[in-house]
Amino acid sequence: MSVLFSELLVPGWADEKIGLDAVTGTYSDGSSFNLPCHTADPELFFSEADCSIAEAKSLCGGCPVRAQCLEGAMSRQEPAGVWGGELFEDGRVIAKKRKAGRPSLNEVAAREVNAPAVLEVVSPISSEADREEDAA
Repeated sequence: MSVLFSELLVPGWADEKIGLDAVTGTYSDGSSFNLPCHTADPELFFSEADCSIAEAKSLCGGCPVRAQCLEGAMSRQEPAGVWGGELFEDGRVIAKKRKAGRPSLNEVAAREVNAPAVLEVVSPISSEADREEDAA
């Protein structure tokens, strides 16, 4: 097993992770070069544009190693890009990229509905008279 220097900088690098060579390695029949990620523009899989992300996901749709690619990306916690037909950001699968700026009201409302309820603890405000009684 070969180790890249960048892997040494990542905590837990020695844990069992599925490398790219295990998924898209060179096959004796040369089929690895027919995979969509090998024949398409690589920038497509790391684009910020929604249309490019949708196109990259669609290219992954018919890929013969899609499931293995997704499993490998999840094991490596890929920081970004389309892997196995799913969009990754910070090692997690996300539905879509968030645009710059303030989120829309619909997005905020959806987060509030899905977020667990948080109880707010409010301490009573005591008056000076209450404080004097407590001191006595």
